[in-house]
Amino acid sequence: MNSNLNHLHPYPFSKMATLLANVTPAIDYEPIKLGIGEPKHLPPQFVLDELTAHVVKVQKYPTTGGMPELSQTIADWLKNRFSLNTIDPISQVIPVMGTREAIFSFVQACIDTKSSDNTPNPKPVIVMPNPFYQIYEGAAILADAEPYYVSCTPKNDFKADYRQVPSEIWERTQLLFVCSPNNPTGSVLSTNDWKELIALSDKYNFIIASDECYSELYFDKPPTGLLEVCAELGHDDYHNCVVFHSLSKRSNLPGLRSGFIAGDANLLKPYLQYRTYQGCAMPIHHQYASIKAWQDEKHVEANRVLYREKFALWMQELGDLLELRHPDASFYFWVKVPDQFNNDDEYFVKELLQKVNIYALAGRYLSREVNGYNPGKGYVRLALVASVEESREAIKRIKTLLV
Repeated sequence: MNSNLNHLHPYPFSKMATLLANVTPAIDYEPIKLGIGEPKHLPPQFVLDELTAHVVKVQKYPTTGGMPELSQTIADWLKNRFSLNTIDPISQVIPVMGTREAIFSFVQACIDTKSSDNTPNPKPVIVMPNPFYQIYEGAAILADAEPYYVSCTPKNDFKADYRQVPSEIWERTQLLFVCSPNNPTGSVLSTNDWKELIALSDKYNFIIASDECYSELYFDKPPTGLLEVCAELGHDDYHNCVVFHSLSKRSNLPGLRSGFIAGDANLLKPYLQYRTYQGCAMPIHHQYASIKAWQDEKHVEANRVLYREKFALWMQELGDLLELRHPDASFYFWVKVPDQFNNDDEYFVKELLQKVNIYALAGRYLSREVNGYNPGKGYVRLALVASVEESREAIKRIKTLLV
């Protein structure tokens, strides 16, 4: 077996299962699950209808590159959403089976441990925010690259401060992961932030991989995307830049496993060949359903209305009792553990389960300790995926725990 498998960390939810194994949930309450970022709003019925209408297509093999109609729909959506001058649906868009698999496989395809003369490269580096979506790290480890963690702290508004990365790290960097809107902190990069990263990419010749899966869960102004800033700079070839998007959060379709990667055609062409061997093609009926989802914005706005209501409710009812920071976007609260729980995220999530039967995620499990500091320690992630009614109930229970 690949020896790098031994370096993978247990997944956060495995750690949570171990932590809570001997904790008895409060039996007087029905469970409310705020730990996993799985949307609970209803998916659009017209998408489900399209899915079932084409289910007979399972008798045909899908192509790795997907249906041209889907790629065109995605290109049209990108142009409209991010004010792009141009994007070619054939060479600059690939539909994928959810961004989780695409993020992982893209890293395997693009990290190069050997130089052009076939001699070993210095250990490749993948720079990533800390805390982070765990696939970034796992993909780096299995590609035999070194993860380099950049902490998201209150001092920098919970955004990774890439200015702190030393030049010797950038010189070995082959890929930078950016998550904007960020999971779990909810922070969003500004246009100037993006321009600084693009300038670094141009200087050191690394790929920027932007995870934008929460881009449509905003409260006011739509978050700026990587390709949007490329277009503003006149970089219509999106050199060394790719973005990942998904229908899971946007359209409440996590089980559809549908998303896309878009950007630099010089990266996507060899990546598509990699995917041909990987054998990960989206089923045809899923593609028809995806077209319908990407073509409609009404259900997405209805989704945002529900999240706005829930976040406003939490801020109003618990803002004086918890240190709540309203996210720029996403459906997460990144909550500082109250002093009465000794700023201990593990202790706090156990108390939430044992006393009021609410599941939350300990922040330290989403991050790594670097130089004695773990930026997730002392925080919990709450995913406001439950209904408005369940949110009201969760607030009521947490109040009993805090007062």
